[in-house]
Amino acid sequence: MYYPDHHDANRSYFAITKRETITTLIILGSIIILLLLALPAKAGERGELQKYFSDAAVAVKATDNPTEKRAILNETFQTMFAALEMAQKSELISKNDAVGINRFRAALQEKQDELAGHNGYVRVPDAQLNAFSEYVVQDTEQADQFITISVVTLLLIIILVVLLV
Repeated sequence: MYYPDHHDANRSYFAITKRETITTLIILGSIIILLLLALPAKAGERGELQKYFSDAAVAVKATDNPTEKRAILNETFQTMFAALEMAQKSELISKNDAVGINRFRAALQEKQDELAGHNGYVRVPDAQLNAFSEYVVQDTEQADQFITISVVTLLLIIILVVLLV
């Protein structure tokens, strides 16, 4: 017959403590890895938004018809506006992200107004549509300096753009 003694109690306590320690280390390691992966992801996701506008610029340059060029640019803006609006309605968006989205939307609205010649802007001449599309890409690249949007919000916007296209 087996009679447990105080050594068995210490062994089971050690096993429980060891299990808890390993679980804690795994959780802590996972959090550190996620934080390290989030830093390059932020730059990568901004790159995806820039790529969206860059692809539109390539499409604009690929056609000779000014009406088609304007339609491509207008559709690009409209798709982005729809994605921004849907993202802003999401419960995942913080107040700071909502401010960033509003700034980005205002900057895009100015570009669309310039394209169409609305709200006091002179309409972009047909001969300058290629250059204008490049200007939009460059302006989007520089938007990082004055528009702050979290990685989660950026991912949401990119997913919505992909779904809307």
